[in-house]
Amino acid sequence: QVQLVESGGGLVQAGGSLRVSCAASGRTFSRNAMGWFRQAPGKEREFVAAISGSGGVTYYADSVKGRFTISRDNGKNTMYLQMNSLKPEDTAVYYCAARRVMVAIRLESEYDCWGQGTPVTVSS
Repeated sequence: QVQLVESGGGLVQAGGSLRVSCAASGRTFSRNAMGWFRQAPGKEREFVAAISGSGGVTYYADSVKGRFTISRDNGKNTMYLQMNSLKPEDTAVYYCAARRVMVAIRLESEYDCWGQGTPVTVSS
């Protein structure tokens, strides 16, 4: 089992930037594809971005493409989500997730380990 801990959430004004991190422990990090998901108040959790175990393949939701960047540092067992040009509709709890294979995927059901989430609030 892998343990995931998110950090870096907070309050930011629209147009601003924020970087959230996900620290992993418990199994070989580079063998796990990772993903970011988010859940806004009153809405279903949705896919944001995913990255392969090597970091060479990434996927993004259309709503964040060009504004958000997912990355990972396998030497530090940490994944990041750099969020630029933030909008009020980006307000949500952001969760990181891991799956047992190296291939990145958008499907939430394919991830077996989840962090506790970090809240991001974008004010207008």
